[in-house]
Amino acid sequence: MKKEIKSKSKTGRTTVDSPSINESVDVSRRDMIKNVVIAGLATVAVSSLPTIQAMAGSAPAQQPDDVQPAIDPRTRFPNNQPVQEQEWPGLQCDMTPRPDCGETSYRGSGRLAGRRALITGGDSGIGRAVAIAYAREGADVAINYLPQEESDAAEVIDLIRREGRKAVAISGDLRTEEFCKSLVSRAERELGGLDILVNNAGYGWFLPDILEHPSEKFDQTIKTNLYAPFWLSKAAVAVMKPGSAIVFTSSVTAFSPAKDFLGYSATKSAIVAFTSALAKQVAKRGIRVNGVAPGPVWTPMQVYFGAPANNVESLNASTPLGRMGHPVEMAPIYVTLAEGQSSFVTGSTWSADGGRL
Repeated sequence: MKKEIKSKSKTGRTTVDSPSINESVDVSRRDMIKNVVIAGLATVAVSSLPTIQAMAGSAPAQQPDDVQPAIDPRTRFPNNQPVQEQEWPGLQCDMTPRPDCGETSYRGSGRLAGRRALITGGDSGIGRAVAIAYAREGADVAINYLPQEESDAAEVIDLIRREGRKAVAISGDLRTEEFCKSLVSRAERELGGLDILVNNAGYGWFLPDILEHPSEKFDQTIKTNLYAPFWLSKAAVAVMKPGSAIVFTSSVTAFSPAKDFLGYSATKSAIVAFTSALAKQVAKRGIRVNGVAPGPVWTPMQVYFGAPANNVESLNASTPLGRMGHPVEMAPIYVTLAEGQSSFVTGSTWSADGGRL
């Protein structure tokens, strides 16, 4: 539309140039089209009103097929495990009931697509649950375990491969620096890189009297729980790229030491400090470091570490929820701490103890 132009004539009077007839016709046509469009939109809005009202509550909203019911945390798992005992290191496949590691229940959504992870103690318990969750979130996974745990490890490797992910099984004892170095090297080579390290393998023994505490068990605890994570982290940082993550498994005993687990409590407390310190040190490399502090969880450790027969019952009663946790309940935290969306989370230790602390 042509704007009105004011100008002065030779007489000094102000005159206005009016639009031509053709321009007036064009304006009228545009106005007519605009009015038709507005009227059409109004008609659509009015005709859609019953549908909108139905969505607002006049009719029941249709629920998605995958809506999950609310879970009562007190009764999700039983608290009546029968008395049982195994020789160290214990096998999950021989436990009654078997711990739930998410074999049939964990559902992934691609949160770790394309990532490559090494998990120690990945054959059973929390490590097994993390391996399953990582695979279902799209990661390729290498697990470490002891040769005596081969039957449990074989099940995990099969579960990872069923998800279409690469699975690498590496057995061996973490109590030597040479093996820890070779473990990281092999995992990185066979996975084509290393983005995530989960220092999960642990050892503990029930010893209520320091006078009866064998030095060899204390040494095994320190080597497994503290030296191995140090050696593994050192080797992993050397090959990790920015965006990588390291996750440690600590324990509720780090904050509330158990008098019957001197060495175990000491190492788990040290892991919390090590997690925080290492996070500060490797931040300049773009690597995040965090930890998880589980409470009592139903794993092979509960049936091998020499505790009295009523220990399982007392552990169930020790949490406000009235039961021990299961490994599958820990796995989502390890996923969150490893995924890129948690890019501002580092140096922390997350509690998962059923409200015990």
